[in-house]
Amino acid sequence: MPVTKEEYGCSSSSEAIGQYTITNKHGMKAKLIDYGASLVELWVPDQHGNTADVVLGWPDLKGYENNSFYFASVVGRVANRIAKGSFSIDGVKYLLNINNGPNTNHGGIKAFHLQVWKGCIEGDDKVTFTYISPDGEEGFPGEVTATASYQLTDDNKLIISFVAMTTKATPINLCNHSYFNLAGHTAGSIIDHLIQINAENYTPLDDTSIPTGEIVGVKDTVFDLREPVKIGDRIYDVPGRGFDHNFCIKSSLEESCARVSHPGSGRCMEMFTTKPGIQFYSANYLDDTCKGKEETTYAKHGGLCLESQYYPNSVNQPNFSKSVLQPGEKYNHTTVYKFSW
Repeated sequence: MPVTKEEYGCSSSSEAIGQYTITNKHGMKAKLIDYGASLVELWVPDQHGNTADVVLGWPDLKGYENNSFYFASVVGRVANRIAKGSFSIDGVKYLLNINNGPNTNHGGIKAFHLQVWKGCIEGDDKVTFTYISPDGEEGFPGEVTATASYQLTDDNKLIISFVAMTTKATPINLCNHSYFNLAGHTAGSIIDHLIQINAENYTPLDDTSIPTGEIVGVKDTVFDLREPVKIGDRIYDVPGRGFDHNFCIKSSLEESCARVSHPGSGRCMEMFTTKPGIQFYSANYLDDTCKGKEETTYAKHGGLCLESQYYPNSVNQPNFSKSVLQPGEKYNHTTVYKFSW
């Protein structure tokens, strides 16, 4: 079916925000908006013939303009944390806006998730959003032109692709920050979901959630998710409030790096990515003040995120893959979520 466009709302800066709907032949449907290049709805059938929206989100544009939980949006320039909000490139130290304890998280205070992107329909199954980030935005060097493309295919794949170019050397690490609940976004906790992450190693954290720089084997730890595990059987053994950790995976669009399933509905989501890491976040900070779509209260562990990425704080860790993009280079990153039921 052709992609459709309608008005979603008007931003606080008086910009018209479009909503785009992509539908495939099996009844899947994705709804996207210009604000934050956000995936505001994702409808997936189940084994009983029912269809549910499986991503958490806000009921209106105002929610996305105050999106403290980053629901559904593109985060950048750098997803995840940068220690103490600073880094150096070619001997020049850059200071960023601090927004997460002593650190910068997901690009800063008014980062990519709080910007109006320009959407463009491409064919019958794809929408591409563009945002130009000015030199110095949130403290980052260089003007960056970024695109985020969403494609919903007839083989039930949601393909998210990012491209970026810069005028100065700058770290780039883009991802979509959707919270999934395969029982439906209104269903409550995801502790009855099964998860499998094909990672031999993970990156331990300090007390501010910055990787220590070590790469440690998952064997005989709570982070060994190489076989399917019921989240509720493991999450309470994780130090702190739950999972919010980077797993070191094999970059591949042929082999899945993670798989999540919900036995009750039969829905399953497999993940593939070209990046070396994924952050498994179990929505540890949602609380009863979070009022989402359909008047739903999203409580702790009401969804889960699988964020494809360079390792957190890689710009400051010499033994991590570098996330710095140079002028003349092109940042490319593709992540695929494949659904079945």
